[in-house]
Amino acid sequence: MLQINNTPHYAGVTVAGDYQDLDELYEALHLIVGEEGELPAYDSVRIRVLGVCYDIRHAMMGGRGATAVPNGFDKERARYMPIIGPDTNIYLTFEVMWPELLFVSFSLNDFIELYEKRSNTHPWDPTIIAVRKFQGAVARCLQETLSESKYGHLKKYIRPYMNYTYGLYHNYATQYVDHLNIKFLKMKPERRLANISIMAKRLGELDHLYINARVGIMDAARDLNVPESEIRFNEEYPEDFEW
Repeated sequence: MLQINNTPHYAGVTVAGDYQDLDELYEALHLIVGEEGELPAYDSVRIRVLGVCYDIRHAMMGGRGATAVPNGFDKERARYMPIIGPDTNIYLTFEVMWPELLFVSFSLNDFIELYEKRSNTHPWDPTIIAVRKFQGAVARCLQETLSESKYGHLKKYIRPYMNYTYGLYHNYATQYVDHLNIKFLKMKPERRLANISIMAKRLGELDHLYINARVGIMDAARDLNVPESEIRFNEEYPEDFEW
């Protein structure tokens, strides 16, 4: 079963699962976002989802991390069963920054809606179920991380946890996600923990901060006569930070 837990310094989460868990998620995410150029208005958002796929792939190749997870077959249970086996399973792991994870999880609602339309499928499609399991693991981690009041407030305005209106991430300026990632990583661990719900709010609605950033990107692209995707904020990711 896919597991998502906070990293020690709250920079992000550790995603863990056995090989089959990660393989299922990898294939589902690739299918749900479509082929390159198939959804032009979602090209930049698609790249962020594929960034998670990149980490999944490297985790499956043993290039990220691994942990032993109890599987319930302990000594007490083994006494009453006519089989012998290990009491742990090996889960492969990788890390994702909190703002990045929230953005990818939320944006998958748009991709699910688009996938249903172009594939003429239904909500019980195995690909959709695999993606929903990932979103469910994110939601479970949020619930375990935030206070009851913060999580309750979060559910009121974050669309993945209520009746969702498709199209929130249509032509989304994903440079804003980088801006929030950088801002979040520069915080001290206790501030990161306190700001997870704020990051969710920023990424779950098109508020005035996003609108201002979007307008700035559009203006810069027009002045420089370049595609909006080539515009970057004047800030850099920290070279070294503690997960």
